[in-house]
Amino acid sequence: MNPTPRERVPVLVVGGSLVGLSASLFLGRLGVRHLLVEKHAATSHHPRGRGNNVRTMELFRVAGAERPIREAASTLAGNHGILQAPSLTGDEQEWLFKEIDPGGGLARISPAGWCLCSQNDLEPVLVRCAREHGGDLRFSTELVSFEQDADGVTAELRSRETGERYTVRADYLIAADGPRSPVRERLGIGQTGPGDLFHNVSITFRAPELAEVVGDRRFIACYLTDPEADGALLPVDNERDWVFHAPWHPEQGETLEDFTDERCIDHIRRATGALDMAVEITGKAPWHAAERVAERYGEGRVFLAGDSAHEMSPTGAFGSNTGIQDAHNLAWKIAAVLDGAAGPELLSTYEAERLPVARETSARASARSAEHSHPGYAPAPGAGGGRQRGVLTVALGYCYPRGAVVGADPELPVVPEELRMTGEPGTRAPHMWLTGPEGRRSTLDLYETAFTLLSGSDGDMWRTAAKGAVQRFGVRLNCYLIGTEPDDDLAPEEGADWAEKHGTTPEGAVLVRPDGYVAWRAEGRVADPEAALAEVLEALLCRS
Repeated sequence: MNPTPRERVPVLVVGGSLVGLSASLFLGRLGVRHLLVEKHAATSHHPRGRGNNVRTMELFRVAGAERPIREAASTLAGNHGILQAPSLTGDEQEWLFKEIDPGGGLARISPAGWCLCSQNDLEPVLVRCAREHGGDLRFSTELVSFEQDADGVTAELRSRETGERYTVRADYLIAADGPRSPVRERLGIGQTGPGDLFHNVSITFRAPELAEVVGDRRFIACYLTDPEADGALLPVDNERDWVFHAPWHPEQGETLEDFTDERCIDHIRRATGALDMAVEITGKAPWHAAERVAERYGEGRVFLAGDSAHEMSPTGAFGSNTGIQDAHNLAWKIAAVLDGAAGPELLSTYEAERLPVARETSARASARSAEHSHPGYAPAPGAGGGRQRGVLTVALGYCYPRGAVVGADPELPVVPEELRMTGEPGTRAPHMWLTGPEGRRSTLDLYETAFTLLSGSDGDMWRTAAKGAVQRFGVRLNCYLIGTEPDDDLAPEEGADWAEKHGTTPEGAVLVRPDGYVAWRAEGRVADPEAALAEVLEALLCRS
């Protein structure tokens, strides 16, 4: 490796799929200069990974990307639910669930909502947004090798277009390089979990006649269960283009070459029940469903995110969402350390917080595949655990009992049985609408680039405490007084009680992290707010 790096950059991101691109966007929003390398020449062209859950959309909302993502997803905006049937032409039909948000109750707890945007549509949006915020994105560029020491990481890169090799020196490396992560293997980090669950071949095809067969059933996916021709049907445009996931059994000696166009066409016709339908195969791609979680989320100055850290069954669309949320958790912590506000020990809380979430979520994803009888999945006897609770508890309700939080209940379940948004330390801060000089905003819109202190009737004392903390620690910290008095910064909409919503009193305060998680809560009057806040920040920022 060339000992003289050609370039120096605070963060090197390896992998330019959904997680790597999201990491680039989040780092850029925080003002962190970085370089992203992706070995492929362009973003994904295959329509997969389409389910973006409410927590992910909250993060994209705050990062300014929600609107262009929804524009890219407009074709499937009216698709909801998962249908299960022996075929599309028979009378036996069952909706496993028909609406993602029945009754519209989600609006009470979030300013965002679910979004059905396929990876091939989402990635180009993330590329544009990341570059708008300074991201240096280099496709057709691969990581050849890397070495790290106490002060940083030296990486050797190669252009796949020219063959040129050069070295880059970075403070930190984020590996978003997929389930067979060379970075994870180089670090010698093992994995836990059952391993492979099932295998599919994803077939893209064109069949205009299928729209008439489907009719007004606007599903996200339809599980077709004929034992001789099972699989999952997904719409691309509800009219002409579709995707079919056909079970593949390599353990029985079946090869990809066995999936000829003729076989795929026959399988699709029999599965849908449209035996005379014209079908044109436009592409095929193998994929593997697995449950694996890395034993560690990194080593030294190298961190794993996304599929390099965890693999999950696709049911529930937890995998890419968990990875995007990994990237968001890591980005603000790296920014705080690079700013000098936090000690490097803050980065150890990345694993402490995200690894338990991955273990719980991957297990729930497998159980949901068993519950839904996902085509191709034959779980071991007793697997699945019966009917699963709502997806929201996993997607939005996960908690951090340990990590960069003060006052969290260490016995708090990582994924609760019921969704609770009551302002407890270690949970996602509650959503409520506020009005102020910038118009109508959600509380969640306040959290991105800084810690945020919310206070009420003792607001002047807390505001003074916040100013003192900024001077002492150099931390990014905003303070908002919430109420209806002239000196207050923001007013609760429709007379809502912000303190009650956040589990405190008007004399108390709530400190929220840049990622929207409650870091600490004062549930009542504090004798010395400045000393209390300083003590909390010293612990949170690992400055002791």
